[in-house]
Amino acid sequence: MQPNKILKYILDIESVIEELENVVTIHSSDYIKFSSNFMAVRTVERDLEIIGEAIRKLTEINPDIKISSSKQIIGLRNMIVHAYDSIDPATLWRILIKDIPILKTEIEELKK
Repeated sequence: MQPNKILKYILDIESVIEELENVVTIHSSDYIKFSSNFMAVRTVERDLEIIGEAIRKLTEINPDIKISSSKQIIGLRNMIVHAYDSIDPATLWRILIKDIPILKTEIEELKK
């Protein structure tokens, strides 16, 4: 196991989650405001790409690390990279509102 690398990826994910939470706050938790802001949509895509890559690397280093949606997160990362034009802002918003809080809790537990 590589504890320094694991901690690095956990901290990367944690900081990106904070950025994503800021996106929701800046847009007053309003999907219409978010979806009409091209830069915000691109920011979320990039941040989710980073999370997907970090989770992929975490699970490679230590397959015992359990993140409930790791396969879906990695799959989303691959879609953003390879099929970027098929990502719908509504999907990104749903992830922000429903999935990121769950991931945040899981990352906090891993960090302990």
